[in-house]
Amino acid sequence: MKFGGSADAPPTSHRLQRSRWRSGPGRNINCQMNHATRLLLGTALIAVCWAGVSTGSDLSGRSEPPAQTLRVVSMNPSLTRMLIALEALEVLVGIDEYSATHEPAVAGLPRVGGLFNPSLEAVVALEPDLVVVVPSVQQRDFRSRLREFEVEVLELANLTLDQILESIQTLGDRIGRSQAAREHVAAIRSTWIDVAREASLRPRRSAVLILQRDPLYVVGGGSYLNAMLEAAGLDNEAAEYAEAYPRVSLEWLIAAGPQVIIDSSEDPVSAIEHWSRWASIPAVTEGGVIAVPQGLVTLPGPYLDRSLRTMVAAIRSADEVSNAAEGAELR
Repeated sequence: MKFGGSADAPPTSHRLQRSRWRSGPGRNINCQMNHATRLLLGTALIAVCWAGVSTGSDLSGRSEPPAQTLRVVSMNPSLTRMLIALEALEVLVGIDEYSATHEPAVAGLPRVGGLFNPSLEAVVALEPDLVVVVPSVQQRDFRSRLREFEVEVLELANLTLDQILESIQTLGDRIGRSQAAREHVAAIRSTWIDVAREASLRPRRSAVLILQRDPLYVVGGGSYLNAMLEAAGLDNEAAEYAEAYPRVSLEWLIAAGPQVIIDSSEDPVSAIEHWSRWASIPAVTEGGVIAVPQGLVTLPGPYLDRSLRTMVAAIRSADEVSNAAEGAELR
């Protein structure tokens, strides 16, 4: 993996070599998962030990100028969000499809596909100096072809919390935003410590975080979301799975009997209505079924401190409703 290299425009021979290549967009991969869940599951197929995410704006109010001569293409929503959060729009020349429809700040930039359908032709046509990717199996050939065109590829995995924090700094260093990256890392660590301290004052409960209902995907022990549950005072029943996002059966969920179900699926049927069909699950009878917005909590983007606070607020709100209902029954 190459981290240095010239940020200047490539030599003329390099440009000619790129322009002779022609091809169509990458293959679409059809499966039984919605798009947001596929983004998460795709990142579970990681070949390196790094991650890519960031948070917030420059907390000090200072603005480090990024390496203005760089031309950067982002192939993943979490990495695009990180570049936006690090105020590096000046260097961004191409983005993934998801960000083009969910990030207004970059909506006008050229689209280059995404995790499951990267377009080599579209990327090469932009003549980037750097392409940032999540090192998934799906894009292995794509990354190899980019390197054949002498394009620097920076692989940033985003599975675990430690990976994410390390990659914030890695990308910040590479684009000339080291100080901003350090401050974002510090902010995330501080939020994790504060939330864990607050949670230590309450009884711990068992939980499952649902990514998709049918088929049923949950958060396993290999994800940063498992660390989020732990910080919030919840013991993840699916932590027994080494995978980040395992597929499980409904029977497993019923047998696990979590006291809390956090549902981030995009199903139009409400979480409470859906899970009320299985009254034997303690979360159903104890008012522990909680819906959280998928994009705010389960996308491994640059705002992990906000994601954790959002999850905790949803848990506390559900607790208040449940306690109020119990109080009303006693009266």
